[in-house]
Amino acid sequence: MPDLLEINKLSAGYGPLRVLHEVDMTVRAGERLGLVGLNGHGKTTLIRALTHMTGWQQGSIRFDGLEIGGSRSLGAGRKTPGLVRQGIGVAPQGDAIFPGLSVRMHLECGAYSRLAWRERRQRIDRIFDIFPPLRPLEKALVGKLSGGERRMVSIGRMLMTEARLYLVDEPSLGLAPKISEGVMQALWDLPVEGAMIVAEQNVALLTGRADRIIGMHAGRMRGDVGHVELV
Repeated sequence: MPDLLEINKLSAGYGPLRVLHEVDMTVRAGERLGLVGLNGHGKTTLIRALTHMTGWQQGSIRFDGLEIGGSRSLGAGRKTPGLVRQGIGVAPQGDAIFPGLSVRMHLECGAYSRLAWRERRQRIDRIFDIFPPLRPLEKALVGKLSGGERRMVSIGRMLMTEARLYLVDEPSLGLAPKISEGVMQALWDLPVEGAMIVAEQNVALLTGRADRIIGMHAGRMRGDVGHVELV
């Protein structure tokens, strides 16, 4: 299968702090990739670099054949809306919710493109099919939901876009083991035409599910932890 994402010599950081050190990585179309490592070793910064949310970065990032990387020193977030339109969806670490908005309002926030907005009702129904506990909570304020329900809202908001690349950062963080298992299983059951990268500390939640698992340490790639051939 062709490479959907190609990263070459990517370095990134915040102010004087360099977090990523010349990272090289490829992700094929149709692949579900697990990214494992302890807190502070670069997983979140890599996801933020892919969406131009770091303080600075340099190196090449090619997504679906187009260069979206290069050198950047100012303006974190300026290119992010364009990257969403190009087909990159993100469920950030910590959910990034708005406590005073309802579940439906959060999901509608994810319908960023014109097509997604026109189809928002059908897409919301699809999210409720993926995460049935959210359906009766449609009008509930997200700030009053449980941790697992908020995580479902965050992932659902990401899925409202017609993305080719989904980036999911620490989906099990702060959740009880049973809830984590359910959230992860819902992710792996999704029909993904492009690719998905899931950053996670708990390698057991990725083993047997991800097509590949890559380790990350001190801002550098440490090779495959596990590999399963794609069918």
